[in-house]
Amino acid sequence: MTEVLILGGTAEARTLARKLDDAGIATVSSLAGRVQNPRLPVGEVRIGGFGGADGLADWLRTRAVRAVVDATHPFAAQISTNAVRACADAAVPLLRLTRPAWEPGPGDRWVPVPDITAAAAAVAQRGGRVFLTTGRQDVGAFAGIDDAWFLIRVVDPPGGPLPPNHEILRSRGPYGLDDERALLAGARIDLLVTKNSGGEMTRAKLTAAAEAGIEVIMVQRPIEAAQTRQARSAPEAAEWVQTVLAHR
Repeated sequence: MTEVLILGGTAEARTLARKLDDAGIATVSSLAGRVQNPRLPVGEVRIGGFGGADGLADWLRTRAVRAVVDATHPFAAQISTNAVRACADAAVPLLRLTRPAWEPGPGDRWVPVPDITAAAAAVAQRGGRVFLTTGRQDVGAFAGIDDAWFLIRVVDPPGGPLPPNHEILRSRGPYGLDDERALLAGARIDLLVTKNSGGEMTRAKLTAAAEAGIEVIMVQRPIEAAQTRQARSAPEAAEWVQTVLAHR
């Protein structure tokens, strides 16, 4: 029997898997498989999709899952939507574990936009030297912009169309403040494009941008299901899991 399914791929998901393992709770961590050589959590791991909400609900029943924690990336909207429906169909308690969003502070020059298409439109209006950190799946939205230069930071190389003027920087966080300051200055960046992912692993770029007076095109998070119970940290999620298991 699988006691807990963790929809993972984030640092919070890995921390939760370790805490539950330490408590003797059996978990399966599910990764989407979009990143080559991902960081793996402790415990059982599965990679790949479930076949939509119906497939996930069937999997939950087959494995007799007692609780689900959706600890996917804040922008993984489809799997989160599927999890809400699947857990309702299979009568399995669901918790959404997501890190708090970033908030602008003194010195920040943020331009909030609703989605990646709007971010590309904002870049097209401005041009300049752009630091693009939205992930490889979104790079294609900027492919038609020919009057800007892009430094595109990704873990794995993009597979689709690219802007005509660009450089690919492959790296994986966390990133330190001094390194981000040096990168922005060395590449003469005057515009940063990112998603409001939250967390500390990649926050330093925002601090460095604020210090340098660099404008930030900030893609806002998708709206999540209001009925889903929320947790903001792995310890909070672990406590919820233990409470659920004690009563099921």
